[in-house]
Amino acid sequence: MSAPLLRSGRQYVAAVRAMVLATVALGLLYPLLMTGVAQVIAPDRADGSIVSVDGAPVGSSLIGQSFTDAAGNPLPRYFQSRPSAADYDGTASGGSNLGPNSPELVAAVTERRAAVAAFNGVPESDVPADAVTASASGLDPDISPEYAAIQVQRVASERGVPAAEVQRLVADATDGRDAGFIGAPTVNVLELNLALDRELGAG
Repeated sequence: MSAPLLRSGRQYVAAVRAMVLATVALGLLYPLLMTGVAQVIAPDRADGSIVSVDGAPVGSSLIGQSFTDAAGNPLPRYFQSRPSAADYDGTASGGSNLGPNSPELVAAVTERRAAVAAFNGVPESDVPADAVTASASGLDPDISPEYAAIQVQRVASERGVPAAEVQRLVADATDGRDAGFIGAPTVNVLELNLALDRELGAG
């Protein structure tokens, strides 16, 4: 066998060994290591942050979901989430990819603003941006305190309780800025709605 063929054969063997080593290290060992670290540092998040009621899973605190009836109409007794370009489908995460100059986006935002204002009985000028725009993932589980605030009276009226009781639950479900200065305060919609049912009744 000629020297060039021997060298080529050795190179192929070396390439296969490198591929096998990389596959084992990066495709098996590294994921197992990261999974183990995640289970130690943040086991709840590593397992999907599943929220259960009476032992039955009802969602994840990390994934947004809709609170609508069978026809897709928002349920007045619950706080509503941000719009979702992914229809709240965890397997289809993504945004609309429409830019700020898109006539389609402008029309959608205008329509949403009017609908949110009418549904909550507030002026359109009081409707915050997150009430009419989807997040980049389409699965944001949180809303701003401003969006929660315009929903308080509607939820309280629908449930027949003082607005102060609903405001208290909103405050309990509000998370401040990370480390006190990073990001913005948020309200987890699923946790808030579960608190409403738990403390004020789901009937």
